[in-house]
Amino acid sequence: MLIYAIHGLAQPTHKPVAAGAAADAGIGFANGVLAGLTGLPGFVITIWCQLRGWTKDLQRAVFQPVILAAIMVNAVSLGIAGTITAHILQLYLLGLPVMAAGLWLGFTLYGKLDEAAFRRLILVLLLLAGLGLIALRI
Repeated sequence: MLIYAIHGLAQPTHKPVAAGAAADAGIGFANGVLAGLTGLPGFVITIWCQLRGWTKDLQRAVFQPVILAAIMVNAVSLGIAGTITAHILQLYLLGLPVMAAGLWLGFTLYGKLDEAAFRRLILVLLLLAGLGLIALRI
């Protein structure tokens, strides 16, 4: 993730990856495996949409439903496993207003970004997420 983000920021243009339905399905499977293992449902599919060179609208139309589906499957699985406790729900409710504010900001900014700015923003967010994961590991 870090290597892709750094490379993408250093190379503002790239040749889109030409791939078919089989590659898309393989990426979807890999995204699902990562989401199930780590609870991080969006990195693989977001990078793939960028590599495909799709417009920001098409990228969003692909990765948002995929991420939502992965989150729903994770939530249901965790619920069935009994790992969602009252304390976990309290933490979720505590974070809900901040998440709503982030969603509002994202929706507001999305309409103002051109294709290049959207790509850069996604790359910066991937870079920050990767650095955050490393910082949590240390």
